Amino acid sequence: MSLSSKKQRIVVGLSGGVDSAVTAHLLKSQGHEVVGIFMKNWEDDDDSEYCSSNIDFVDAAAVADVIGIEIEHVNFAADYKDRVFSAFLREYQAGRTPNPDVLCNAEIKFKAFLDHAFALGAEKIATGHYARVRELDGQTQLLKGIDNSKDQSYFLHRLNQAQLAKTLFPVGELHKTEVRRIAEEIGLPNARKKDSTGICFIGERPFREFLKRYLAHAPGPIKDERGRKLGEHVGLSFYTLGQRQGLGIGGVKEKGAARGGGEHEPWFVARKDMQSNTLYVVQGHDHPWLLSASLVADDLSWTGEQPAFGGFGAKTRYRQADAACAFHPNTPAAGQCRVDFAQAQWAVTPGQSLVMYAGEVCLGGGVIASASPAA
Repeated sequence: MSLSSKKQRIVVGLSGGVDSAVTAHLLKSQGHEVVGIFMKNWEDDDDSEYCSSNIDFVDAAAVADVIGIEIEHVNFAADYKDRVFSAFLREYQAGRTPNPDVLCNAEIKFKAFLDHAFALGAEKIATGHYARVRELDGQTQLLKGIDNSKDQSYFLHRLNQAQLAKTLFPVGELHKTEVRRIAEEIGLPNARKKDSTGICFIGERPFREFLKRYLAHAPGPIKDERGRKLGEHVGLSFYTLGQRQGLGIGGVKEKGAARGGGEHEPWFVARKDMQSNTLYVVQGHDHPWLLSASLVADDLSWTGEQPAFGGFGAKTRYRQADAACAFHPNTPAAGQCRVDFAQAQWAVTPGQSLVMYAGEVCLGGGVIASASPAA
């Protein structure tokens, strides 16, 4: 495992999950002085029905006890609301679909948490993310995790050199099955705990109902590509491109209604017109309106130097294979980039992250501002 042989004081973010638990165990077994920190990032209506932070802290404390390390409970809720949640709401209100996990990593886990850890005398921090870091020619590279099915470099692409140089990702060198095996072997109480899903402040609660409490919402028409009204939406903020469920028009079937769709093809959200408050839907997964040949991204952030013009791989959503593309820096304007794809990409969504790769190296990326249709 590519961890420093020098014994260090390392603060580990213990979430209550198995990945961070095994992270702490691996570092402790190598002789490092390990301290656990549990981060509470959300307080509003925190309850065990949807947001499991109380249960997670009990699990994290039990893990710390088994491993034999101290654990501290730290409340970052005010920072989270100010730096992550407010930006999340602004994006949704503007009709975009943000990725709060990316912002949480950049602003909380690798900023507020890192600052707190170093105030405790830490030399490094560590988390249970499936990614890796590598020192090369005086730079710290962010690499994909060994387990392709669990790789989380997409969510870490906004980390900078200073953050990466102080961070360890021990489980990024392992497959998930191995992490579970280690947890079972050493008797961790959360060895079989289900992986968490969703955003921490929403948990498993109904997403639309949660957003309605915070966002203004004005109903408007749902139209097809020919401008025919098919129904009413509840507010543009509550829909995302490529969405198939929850449109309320499942019974609308008309032969030849759209290019790329047959009589019984499902409907997908294809466009949002904020000025006219209109939601456009199309029939068929491969409808041209759902395919993009290129995109423009802004709010760029690079793990090292900004890449030069050339061919790279890119993801426009998590769990997507790298798509071959041509990267055009400072196009169409300074601080932006354009990416042209070798093959059209499906449901490229403003507000989501464009993440660039050179093989296994995550270069960074930006926020998708717009996409150009393939046809």
